[in-house]
Amino acid sequence: MRAQVVVVGSGASGVHFALSLLRKGLRVTMLDVGRHGADPVSPTATMTALKDTLADPAGYFLGSGFGGVLLPTDDAEYYGIPPSKDYVFDPVPEFRFSSSGFAPLFSFAQGGLAQAWTAGCYPFNADELEDFPFRYGDLAPHYDEVARRIGITGTADDLTRFMPPHDQLLPPLKLDQHSDRLLRTYESRRAHVNGLGAYIGRTRVATLSQSLGSRQPCNYLGRCLWGCPHGALYTPLQTLQECRQFPGFEYIPGLEVTHFRIGAGSRAVSVVARAVDDGREHEFPVERLALAAGALLSTRIFLTSVFRHTGERIRLHGLMDNRQILVPFVNLGMIGQTFAAESYQYHLLGMGLEAGSRRDYIHAQITTLKTALTHPIIQRLPFDLATSTWVMRATHAALGIVNINFHDTRRDENYVELDNDGETPRLRIHYAPQSGERARITDTIRRVRRVLRVLGCVVPPGMAHVRPMGASVHYTGTVPMTRAAAPLTTTEHCQSRDFENVFLIDGATFPFLPAKNVTFTLMANAVRVAQAAFS
Repeated sequence: MRAQVVVVGSGASGVHFALSLLRKGLRVTMLDVGRHGADPVSPTATMTALKDTLADPAGYFLGSGFGGVLLPTDDAEYYGIPPSKDYVFDPVPEFRFSSSGFAPLFSFAQGGLAQAWTAGCYPFNADELEDFPFRYGDLAPHYDEVARRIGITGTADDLTRFMPPHDQLLPPLKLDQHSDRLLRTYESRRAHVNGLGAYIGRTRVATLSQSLGSRQPCNYLGRCLWGCPHGALYTPLQTLQECRQFPGFEYIPGLEVTHFRIGAGSRAVSVVARAVDDGREHEFPVERLALAAGALLSTRIFLTSVFRHTGERIRLHGLMDNRQILVPFVNLGMIGQTFAAESYQYHLLGMGLEAGSRRDYIHAQITTLKTALTHPIIQRLPFDLATSTWVMRATHAALGIVNINFHDTRRDENYVELDNDGETPRLRIHYAPQSGERARITDTIRRVRRVLRVLGCVVPPGMAHVRPMGASVHYTGTVPMTRAAAPLTTTEHCQSRDFENVFLIDGATFPFLPAKNVTFTLMANAVRVAQAAFS
């Protein structure tokens, strides 16, 4: 039976969009490359136990060719991708791109880029939705619905001033010793910290603190970075599996969608995909088409479709991403404390910095260093290897990193287009930072240092790291939702104004990017569109 909606991509937007349609009784076909990883090894073992019991622990944690090792350079990242997550970023044959001022990441995995996310779920507030062609009240019930589906832990605290409360919030996760000390210190010195325009509280993360359906709560194995072995940390693959229980759902992996064919009335009549294994072309008729491959890959499909139909290489302006700054710190009160590996590995605390208006808000995630890869930090210490290793071991329980996020706006100087190189054009990405960015970075690092000092922490000199644009993977803005009709935009329901039966159900349609992880809002918006615009 012919699908009523064809969805491209199985990431966070695509699976929640598809699930909402299936629950309404619609028939859905999902096309996907669908890379997938191996099953978790020894799912009940802690990270420490894995090191002691695996036949080749170095191969598991660092890769058989040590691909998980980050070599020391002046701009080395603190975060590396473990070998168990390589499949999330594995390219497909013949995929090519070029970029300037931007270091993009692409995913062709089942579940998309969120298979490697850190589970932060931060709803946009009314001010941050000001440029969107709908109000916060139109999105709020869908935040509630997504929270009910995936399980989000957190509580109402000082961060609520920046992120609205929503229903279905589970109790927060258990704090590790270092995070607990930071939060208690903040509570005792709240007036001083707030006087600096800073607020600290529990982050909201899509990791279970209690059972939800068949999923069990976090059992604090310390293995989050390598993939939660029993599914307490939500990934879109879980919702994809739920979609596959519906008789009206067809999932077809092994296909890279390249473009859609355009027929009479500027309607998409079919979608064209290339088989990953043999390169053969397949074509699927469409009634309605939803692009949910991730902002950059959906943009590529859109651009290629126009090029195939008209021969025109158009330029889509307005690409956005969150600039991120990593600020390592040492909590002096934790020096000499015992390091405990059996804890939740990702951020449990967050910091909000007031800045001008609520739209200018600066968000930071506070991650106490537990079982992450530590060699990127060791090699940045200003000592020889032996001394740096000794210092790292002596201070492990006291170490943490603040990950600062800045908002971004649509600007014409940032764009995505197809280049003129060859018969099959490549994706070309260009990004230039906002004016005054260097001063904003310097000022914000200074503010974070002051807050940390009040909390009894110090920031080692020279270790703050400005991540390249593209590193946050919060890509948005190329085909924005707008109130006024215009070419190369979408309606409030993410419907293309150029091709009436084509919808873009991912970050490509966002007209503004707050200083927040966008995945929660991507999922909520996908549910909103499915509920409002499809029957």
